Amino acid sequence: MIRGCMLDDAERICFVVNQAAEAYRGVIPEDCWHEPYMPLDELRREMTGMTFFGWDGVDGLAGVMGYQPLEGSLPVRVTLVRHAYVLSTRQGEGIGGRLLEHLMAMSAGRLLVGTWKAATWAIRFYERHGFRRLGDAESQELLRRYWEIPQRQRETSLVLEMGRSGALPDT
Repeated sequence: MIRGCMLDDAERICFVVNQAAEAYRGVIPEDCWHEPYMPLDELRREMTGMTFFGWDGVDGLAGVMGYQPLEGSLPVRVTLVRHAYVLSTRQGEGIGGRLLEHLMAMSAGRLLVGTWKAATWAIRFYERHGFRRLGDAESQELLRRYWEIPQRQRETSLVLEMGRSGALPDT
């Protein structure tokens, strides 16, 4: 079942993120990998700017996705999908797809997700759900505009979009 996550869920969310992010080890550039992949204090800071939804089952949260509507993005509303992870032992059960469909149903305007260029499995997942990969120039502009990530991470990432396309909104 999908539910909104609270700050009390931060430790379990952090566990899910870090366990699932092991798939990136040896795939993303070595200088972009760090241990843990997402520290708990960083996750707690991220939680102040977005809403996390989780797939909660008998064993607790097995998958999470952050939903971040951006203020000041009129005339076109922009929402980011952030930190989308499913425990490796639960992947292939449709958990990620159900969480993504939940976020898509809540969204109006542009729904964007950023991921590592080398994470081909993640790119295929989003494309199977109707997202389209944006070109490098547009991806880089969106990553600069909407994500607070290091330059090196931007260089090795791309953006996919669901929803209306068109000119970038002013912020």
